[in-house]
Amino acid sequence: MATLEIKDLHVSVDTEDGPKAILKGVNLTIKDGETHAIMGPNGSGKSTLAYSVAGHPKYNITGGSVTLDGVDVLEMSVDERARAGLFLAMQYPVEVPGVSVANFLRTAKTAIDGEAPKLRTWVKDVNGALERMNLDSTFASRSVNEGFSGGEKKRHEIAQLELLDPKVAILDETDSGLDIDALKVVSEGVNRFRENDGKSVLLITHYTRILRYIKPDHVHVFVAGKVAESGGAELAEELEANGYDRFLKAAAV
Repeated sequence: MATLEIKDLHVSVDTEDGPKAILKGVNLTIKDGETHAIMGPNGSGKSTLAYSVAGHPKYNITGGSVTLDGVDVLEMSVDERARAGLFLAMQYPVEVPGVSVANFLRTAKTAIDGEAPKLRTWVKDVNGALERMNLDSTFASRSVNEGFSGGEKKRHEIAQLELLDPKVAILDETDSGLDIDALKVVSEGVNRFRENDGKSVLLITHYTRILRYIKPDHVHVFVAGKVAESGGAELAEELEANGYDRFLKAAAV
């Protein structure tokens, strides 16, 4: 079971002109087995929400709470949040020269589980996860994200998701930069994760195309640092047809 509950979350960042408020009272509850999609225009705070929940030090929590199964997430360090069951797939995965994918994955798995996985089983698990992401076995010897195409970076992140097996997956624009074939592979990986008991997904996206493959239970429109409206899949269809204009106008009043 896993419930991620965000209550009245306010977040700011430091600028040359002083603190700037980004999130202005976000309320969101993601229950066990649910998939939530957050959609919104550029600059609305979607990625800020993802990074704030994950614990990025750039973002200052100025109010509200985030709990996972009733436990205060904001009091945890980044690694503690990962061990508690949070996973973030980044919009722009960073390169880690000199660290192989194989070593990175085994180190991460050891840190989360508190013990190293058995090597023979682990190699089989890694190769299987990579194969399901259409990545060949030589991929494991490459440095993390160094020289990877956009599609390889995103497919690698979903392989991580499968192997690290968190409770809640926060996917920040996982569809960004993917061609249709890579989008299908990534979506299939997310759907495999969702089929397991006790798993939840928070999917952040600009576009509805990924929602054709990953069906959300709830869709939220994010504007001006907060949830402007929530609904079912039909809300995404409205956004596809009409854009964010009515939400932007309402936020400007």
